[in-house]
Amino acid sequence: MKGVAAHLDAADAATPASAPAEPRLRVTEIFHSLQGEADAVGWPTVFVRLTGCPLRCVWCDTEYSFHGGTWRTFADVLAEVASHGARHVCVTGGEPLSQKRCLALLTQLCDDGYEVSLETSGALDVAEVDARVRKVVDLKAPGSGEVARNLWSNLDALRPHDQLKIVIADRTDYEWARECVAGHRLSERCQVLFSPVHGRVAPRELAEWILADRLPVRMQLQLHKLLWGSEPGR
Repeated sequence: MKGVAAHLDAADAATPASAPAEPRLRVTEIFHSLQGEADAVGWPTVFVRLTGCPLRCVWCDTEYSFHGGTWRTFADVLAEVASHGARHVCVTGGEPLSQKRCLALLTQLCDDGYEVSLETSGALDVAEVDARVRKVVDLKAPGSGEVARNLWSNLDALRPHDQLKIVIADRTDYEWARECVAGHRLSERCQVLFSPVHGRVAPRELAEWILADRLPVRMQLQLHKLLWGSEPGR
């Protein structure tokens, strides 16, 4: 993880000391769409997708954000966000927190009056994220291939307006998630979201499991995929 951050920040080291560098981030894309997940689902939202991720979940649908991207200043990013005229902004990835300046961007967006959310893998510390941000934090189930990367201390940083998301690939994932909900009393911390992996679990099947066990969780489907499939920038 340190290597990812070091790589993304390396270009700034070449800036002459006599010319203070304007803060910048490596950005994969900025686009205007409908929020497809979590409690802001359906709202017109500007997405700022940052480049880089230290995880490799087997069902990841944004692998194109792992590498590449373009270095952009905060001023440039904020100007493009403002150009869309949306109230909601979501900072996502990849793993946005793999770039240390993400924290400052989140604070600036809050200061500018936006409703700000952060989509993060749950593998990096969220304790320093601005309290005004709605954190959507993953818990990686076994089927992701990255269950060992869960940073369990993040549970203590969750606030009632945050959301905890578990992506379900099969019945084993579901039973693991069910035990997490009970064992860590997750629904008492914040809203808990269960989401099926497209093509691996039928949405109706997951819904029936949740109802049969009377779980205090919210099932969600990805609205943007229902509307536009896996098209980037949606």
